[in-house]
Amino acid sequence: MKYPIEKTEEEWKKQLGSERYRILRDKGTESPHSGTYNVHYENGTYCCGGCSEALFKSSSKFDAHCGWPSFDEAIPGKVKNVLDKSHGMIRTEIVCANCGGHLGHVFNDGPTNTGERFCVNSLSVDFKEST
Repeated sequence: MKYPIEKTEEEWKKQLGSERYRILRDKGTESPHSGTYNVHYENGTYCCGGCSEALFKSSSKFDAHCGWPSFDEAIPGKVKNVLDKSHGMIRTEIVCANCGGHLGHVFNDGPTNTGERFCVNSLSVDFKEST
């Protein structure tokens, strides 16, 4: 897939560092309950850790008790769904629509009226507090 922001793998590695690169570019997963934003409930916006694109509003965040930050909706047009058949499962991967960075997965078991649970790695995002 093509994205508005394209960089070489070396450019991404230099910008992101090893752990963030593993998550955002190699589609890794951080350990459950280990991420900075798992139990983070400040007002603001969660932005892509690769390109700073706004992805999720804090008002859509909820505690899914799954070990990763969870949201019931993304900002329209900012997250793309990609079929993921890795690890012997069929899931829906979510990536930043601006740079293609791996964010996590979306599931249809959300407890709110959207019915969705965007399960996101903390290392995939940065937080910008509302002022």
